Amino acid sequence: MNNRILTVIFVIMSFIAVSCKGGSINNENTITINAGPQPKTIDPTLNTALDGCYYVIHAFEGLTTKDKDGKIVGGVAESWEELDNGTRYIFHLRTNAKWSDGKNVAADDFVYSWRRVVDPAVGSQYSFQHEPVKNAKAITAGEMPVDSLGVKAIDDYTLEVTLEAPTAYFLDLTAFTTFYPVRKDIIEQYGDAWSLKAETYIGNGPFMAKEINQDESIIMVKNTNYWNYSAIVPEELKFVLMQNETASVAGVKEGSIDFSRILPTQDIQTLQKEGLLQIKPMLASYFYCLNTTNEVLSDIRVRKALALAIDRNYIVEQVTKGGETPANAFVPYGIKDVNNGSFRENGGGFFDISSENYQANIEEAKKLMAEAGYPDGKGFPVFEFKADPGFHIAIFEAVQQMWKENLGIDTKIVQEEWAVFLQTRYDKNLTMCRGGWFGDFNDPINFLALYTSYSPNNYSSYSNAQYDAYIQTALSTGDQNIRMEAMHKAEELLVNSFAIIPMYFYTEPLLVSPKLKDVYYDDLAMHKFTQAYKEK
Repeated sequence: MNNRILTVIFVIMSFIAVSCKGGSINNENTITINAGPQPKTIDPTLNTALDGCYYVIHAFEGLTTKDKDGKIVGGVAESWEELDNGTRYIFHLRTNAKWSDGKNVAADDFVYSWRRVVDPAVGSQYSFQHEPVKNAKAITAGEMPVDSLGVKAIDDYTLEVTLEAPTAYFLDLTAFTTFYPVRKDIIEQYGDAWSLKAETYIGNGPFMAKEINQDESIIMVKNTNYWNYSAIVPEELKFVLMQNETASVAGVKEGSIDFSRILPTQDIQTLQKEGLLQIKPMLASYFYCLNTTNEVLSDIRVRKALALAIDRNYIVEQVTKGGETPANAFVPYGIKDVNNGSFRENGGGFFDISSENYQANIEEAKKLMAEAGYPDGKGFPVFEFKADPGFHIAIFEAVQQMWKENLGIDTKIVQEEWAVFLQTRYDKNLTMCRGGWFGDFNDPINFLALYTSYSPNNYSSYSNAQYDAYIQTALSTGDQNIRMEAMHKAEELLVNSFAIIPMYFYTEPLLVSPKLKDVYYDDLAMHKFTQAYKEK
């Protein structure tokens, strides 16, 4: 059966399927999405930002992926075996898995890509995600050569992976963007610029780049070489690269934008009433990072005082207004514990953030500041708080006022564009900044591993040998009882250090056209549009 006949049948079947849902597919069949402004990178190896994931998950695919119910299923790998008590995996790749230029996806592509992630010369900030793989940590530390990584191509379609220890969440990891394959020949020819042009942005996912217009748009079309091409509904995804909240709302109202992460948070309730906004649960924490190497902030009394003087209930009720949960811990709700219990519910909170106790917290904060040598804020320096534009500024303006009124201290807000801000945090060029972490997989280690002394994402420069030991325990055993106990102890150490100030656990408000249907809403906030369509 030739491709033209298959395409005609697929279009007819898609029309019938959608008609059964009470509507018909928009003839244009283009989904327009605003995931945010120009991302720092859309290279799967180097991307660390949620907005960057939107492009990567549509243009690439890992060994595993998620189905419409969020269950881990085969991606490039059609099957696999778990061997040696969970320390070795054999993945069998699909023989019809291809790159967007028609070349076969081979086991060697994964070997190259995973080695690239852990190569210290590449400097991937997400290299820590590969630590379960044999020798990854030592390679990233420069102690072993990259070819000693525990990944090997048995033949073109068979990949062997050896782990340091049994890793309960390993198949979840292989569905994450940092584990996606990239093309050695493309990167060797074009270097870091390979992901900047559509003709060189070669992926193996359901869509392929048609246009990459810096600071304007990224347009993707169905990848006819994708192994599951016939299951993809939209013909085109148009990503507009835009920070403008007002324009996002106007676009959704007039029909030029179907979905947007960018919206005016002060209008959440109004947009909800108008049927233009959906609030989705997500595994994510919002917090502030305090530079623990700073002379003043190295005093835990100061850090704790700053944390206690914040009224989180006011923040979520009067500023963000998106149904967020005030946080007195780091790991969010929805993360599994032993026997599928809740890590957060079992762990509880680490300090009282109830409205009833807020005045008592202020009194304790004042006492701590006085003990540290700053009674009523006297002698306290004017610190810079760094953040990217948007609702982060409104949140900190409220915090700024609380600190002024309750502790007598002044702070200065420094706004940086998103790409610049990412680099600022990575370079640790900060005194205080806003932090946030969106889960990559459903396990507490995904959050807690951020604050090991060697993590590139440890923007607070927090260093605690006992904390590192707890995390190492969690990484080196398959016994969930031992793992979870170690991680509960690690979280207690981190939060009680006040190297970070927990603020709240996210929800995700999204601008969504009422006509847009069948988006896969992921609790990790990496939403997919492979099945999406628009009703007339």
